[in-house]
Amino acid sequence: MIKLNYIIETKGALMETIEVKICSGTTCFVMGSSFLNELYELIPQKYGEKVSVTQSLCLGQCSKQDTHSNAPYVKVADTIISEATVEKVLAEIEKRVNKNE
Repeated sequence: MIKLNYIIETKGALMETIEVKICSGTTCFVMGSSFLNELYELIPQKYGEKVSVTQSLCLGQCSKQDTHSNAPYVKVADTIISEATVEKVLAEIEKRVNKNE
């Protein structure tokens, strides 16, 4: 799958779209990533083109030091969120959006 990063203009400065990837691998799914599905609607409504959200077949975090119990994982730009919740993901997005404004 080819993903294009859109660049948007914010207050005269160019800003790259913040990418959010929700892991849907087996462990993350079993550990609750399906509860994050509302992000697919919330993010575009709240942030428009500033943030994109996609599904990832696996972020590869469970194989690192046997961290299965920290699933589900979400990647926001370059930050991995373990035990991800809608609230945690939105908080990380807010930090990044506010930092770029």
